[in-house]
Amino acid sequence: MARILKDYPAVSLKPRELDSKIDFALIFGRQSPVHIEIGSGKGTFLLNQAKALPDVDFLGIEWTRRFYRYAVDRTGRWSLTNVKLIRIDAACFIADFVPAESVECFHIYFPDPWPKKRHRKRRFICPANLEQILRCLKPDGIIKIATDHEDYFQQIKQVLAGQADGFQEIDFLPTAGAEQGEWVGTNFERKYLRENRPIYTTAVRKN
Repeated sequence: MARILKDYPAVSLKPRELDSKIDFALIFGRQSPVHIEIGSGKGTFLLNQAKALPDVDFLGIEWTRRFYRYAVDRTGRWSLTNVKLIRIDAACFIADFVPAESVECFHIYFPDPWPKKRHRKRRFICPANLEQILRCLKPDGIIKIATDHEDYFQQIKQVLAGQADGFQEIDFLPTAGAEQGEWVGTNFERKYLRENRPIYTTAVRKN
């Protein structure tokens, strides 16, 4: 029997309710550090990290409807109050609704690599989006990225090099849900490791 996915209003943010830069203290009901995950999938990273860091608020952005609904249902079943999810285009959301210097960390794990050459312009990590992420990060804020796609990773390194004055490279530390041999412990990472794909990671801190 298929699992019935419920919507939890306390978890899901609705794009139609946004009309200006959001107030994280208002939507989470407290003043705490904010982390944003771009491409949350089924919410594995969010749940593990939110349970490990109850004093941090997490906002997950996911465009694929079935993954978004699954992550909302999963978060609601765990009754986590420090996780919110929104189904929206990540680039537009960050540019239009995230205030400057309001985010402690951006997590970008296994973004769609758009491997065909004609589709590479659709890749999320590009100069324009990196500029917006840097705008939203607090001083000393962090960006953490993981991918299984070598060509995309080389592009990511080039994009970061183009903004090298804005940050410094730091060690990529495994997340709370990562098991032995893993970096972030997401469903995608575990699938790729079973397929013996190499995982590429990088992390930077804003100056």
